[in-house]
Amino acid sequence: MTAIKTIPLAALALVMIFTVADATAQCRTFTKKRCLPALEDYVQNDNYNTAVLIPGDEAELELTFFGDRAYRLLVCGHPVLGDLTFQVLDSRGNGIYDSSDKEKDHFDFRVANTQQMTIRVQVPPKEAVIQHEGCVSIMVGSKG
Repeated sequence: MTAIKTIPLAALALVMIFTVADATAQCRTFTKKRCLPALEDYVQNDNYNTAVLIPGDEAELELTFFGDRAYRLLVCGHPVLGDLTFQVLDSRGNGIYDSSDKEKDHFDFRVANTQQMTIRVQVPPKEAVIQHEGCVSIMVGSKG
């Protein structure tokens, strides 16, 4: 009797794992096709920082930037999510950049010393019965 109850739970766990894996694969494909070209002549750091978000969501990511390097920080989202905004904050939470002031999907900068920064991304809320989800990627490219 115990084995009968265990099989459905194991099946549910497998479905959840494959669903997450499928979403991750879809986001990776989206990122390669739609986002990677926007890095232009910056060399991508091989990390894919992606998440599946819905309208009204907010996500944060901490990244380390090494001194004496030029960077392009790119926030790219599926069009179904609308116009994403993002902020770059220093380790004390002070604002360094706000895309809503510039209406750009990327921020080009250079750091003198190695430092950690937080990238905060917001998906605009939508008044809709059905909330569509979409991939959001935070990509970093650098050059000497």
